[in-house]
Amino acid sequence: MALVNKIIPFSCIDGPGNRTAIFFQGCNFKCSYCHNPETINKCVNCGKCVTVCPVNALEMKDNKVVWDDKICVSCDACIRECKHLSTPKTKDYSVDELFEEIKQISPFIQGITVSGGEATLNVEFLTELFKRVKNELGLTCFVDTNGSIDLSKYEEFVNLTDKFMIDVKSMNKDEHIKITGLNNDTVIKNLEYLLSLDKVYEIRTVIAPNLDNENTVREASKIIKNKCKYKFNIYRHHGVRKEGLDLHGIESPKEEAVNRCRKIYEENIR
Repeated sequence: MALVNKIIPFSCIDGPGNRTAIFFQGCNFKCSYCHNPETINKCVNCGKCVTVCPVNALEMKDNKVVWDDKICVSCDACIRECKHLSTPKTKDYSVDELFEEIKQISPFIQGITVSGGEATLNVEFLTELFKRVKNELGLTCFVDTNGSIDLSKYEEFVNLTDKFMIDVKSMNKDEHIKITGLNNDTVIKNLEYLLSLDKVYEIRTVIAPNLDNENTVREASKIIKNKCKYKFNIYRHHGVRKEGLDLHGIESPKEEAVNRCRKIYEENIR
């Protein structure tokens, strides 16, 4: 079983073509600029969200918060109330159950992309899911990951995955710890390992205020050269928790700052 935050049946921004994007609940990073911090932790069943639901889509049963998705109006009052970087609006899936969801829309998509949270925390589950999706439906399987799990230990999973999209938060170890709570050793190891296998679709860096974005882009560009795309995600304060606002503020980076990063990238992939 794996805990899923949400499923977007049709997405054009999570890899090539029309794809089903599956967001798993739970992440081992706690990024200061995270735009969906409610995916970080699993529900602790404190029950505070139950009291603010305007349509009674949440209730306590056997000391657990139970969500009724049939009457939920997606107002997100529960998420705003939660102090634990979580949400009660999740669902446990078996491989069979999730496969059937994908199968229903398979004629209309090119593949699936798993994300999070951090999808690779469910690597055994994903290995079995990818086997069925590829063998029975003929779809491609992409993984959007923070690169924190040593993927060289999971050869079968890597072989089944068509491409990875890897977040490179910072190339400076101390800054990476400041942003995420963990160092970047495994992230860089995974980047080099997956590039050697031609398994990287793109890497992504959030360009945010008060970070050494230029150093990250420079050092990451030297590693990827022209082996994959490099995507800059521009920091937006919407959805960011207070700790992130304290660190990065509410202003997005100026266009000049993004252009400097773009120029550094172009200079270092030659």
